Amino acid sequence: MRRRVTYRPSKAQSILGGVVGAIFICIGFFVVIPSFGPFGLLWTGVAVAITAINFYHAFGKGYIGPNIEIEDDGEAPAETAEERLKKLQSLYDQRLITPEEYEEKRKEILREL
Repeated sequence: MRRRVTYRPSKAQSILGGVVGAIFICIGFFVVIPSFGPFGLLWTGVAVAITAINFYHAFGKGYIGPNIEIEDDGEAPAETAEERLKKLQSLYDQRLITPEEYEEKRKEILREL
């Protein structure tokens, strides 16, 4: 059985990322583009993308983000009362539990029926 889990950052985290991205855009326009030319354009473009994605996560209705696929093997089938009683008898026969423990657990299993 597969389950799809989608991770979405919190609104506060996305707003903070957007604000930091806006600061990097300003640094790009006023420092990096004048100093480094083409690299500055790349810097500013990446900063714009980061800012847009963060603000979209914070305020957008849709969602673009990572998905995590989880595979479950499923739960192991529950043992029947008969199987549990046989295991209990085996433990008692091997002297791994006392007669009192055996009787107590046997009564517990029978009460669950």
